[in-house]
Amino acid sequence: MSLLSFDEALQKLLAAARPVAEVEEVDSVVATGRTLARAQASGIVVPPLDNSAMDGYAVRLADVPTAGTRLPVSQRIPAGSVGVPLAAGTAARIFTGAPVPQGADAVVMQELCEHAEAGVLINHIPRRGENIRRAGEDIRHGAEILAAGTRLSPQDIGLAASVGLATLPVWRRLKVAVFFTGDELSMPGEALKPGGIYNSNRYSLRGLLAALGCEVRDLGIVPDSLDATRAALREAAAASDVIVTSGGVSVGEEDHVKAAVQAEGALDLWKIAIKPGKPLAFGKVGLRDTPFSGLPGNPVSTFVTVLMLVRPYLLACQGARVTAPRGLTMRADFDWPKPDRRREFLRTRINAEGGLDLFPNQSSGVLTSCAWADGLVDNPPAQAVKRGESVRFIPFSGLIY
Repeated sequence: MSLLSFDEALQKLLAAARPVAEVEEVDSVVATGRTLARAQASGIVVPPLDNSAMDGYAVRLADVPTAGTRLPVSQRIPAGSVGVPLAAGTAARIFTGAPVPQGADAVVMQELCEHAEAGVLINHIPRRGENIRRAGEDIRHGAEILAAGTRLSPQDIGLAASVGLATLPVWRRLKVAVFFTGDELSMPGEALKPGGIYNSNRYSLRGLLAALGCEVRDLGIVPDSLDATRAALREAAAASDVIVTSGGVSVGEEDHVKAAVQAEGALDLWKIAIKPGKPLAFGKVGLRDTPFSGLPGNPVSTFVTVLMLVRPYLLACQGARVTAPRGLTMRADFDWPKPDRRREFLRTRINAEGGLDLFPNQSSGVLTSCAWADGLVDNPPAQAVKRGESVRFIPFSGLIY
């Protein structure tokens, strides 16, 4: 079987994505990380009134022809109150965010003013509109502020709150069932069995899925047998939107996941031209055709394939408008003279000079490389890298959230 390219595999995954259909109305304050189901528009203008950008004095331009003009203070306007029209030949003491009184043309910041007998000394000739935020300059009435399919960030939530949206319609959380295969696996806190390893994939995978806003159902470690794997698949398919497993998708005699999926449903693809992560399976299980994604067992392979392939698929299933990560063009401060024929995702870190350092051991079993790195260099097949060349860098900060 020929290997699928990364782009072919990603296209197949996205084409197979089945977005959830149920919408929940949630309090805006707890909507961070959720995916917006309907576009949101503003029912008000922001700011609602012309307001002061500074603590200072509101004045008429005609009343301050020269620096050093002395004006009586006719009123005091703190934020949250509305003054009266500004009388000609006077200044209004005003504070940041307070509405600018009718008739005022500018606000002179207090650092350019001095308290004077019976008034204030204006030591600056103001410009029209100086230090005034105009009504509606941020948001117009009826303007769309958040598009459908937006994964809501803290700043999105703040924007929604700024126009008075107490709740937001979001797609319900995607239910993802996970299990892990391998008789060699032990859980942290247990004594390692002879020849055993700790199940790090359970922790990294669950953390990644939680960061993507999924509701995770963990079925634990499944014994290395075809019957046990089939039973776990049936249980997972009955109450989840997607199944994700780790291990057992290669070609060894104890790798039962591939055969189990074929027995319980269908397997669509399972060999992809990427490194790390070549054995990645995708298919469907059970009467509901629950989508299945089988990750390789090596910890770095699991981590990278989740970020680069499973993540965009899960985002699409949650109705996200943007699923592709943002890549940055950066300078390689390393040599990579012997590239693989597969597309590689190299663990790298930004150095103090603004370039990228390469973790010295790029093996798929060295999880230290992922904890050390800031992101991945997306290296095309058979592409050597010389120190000083530009590469495409995908930061973890844009992937793990």
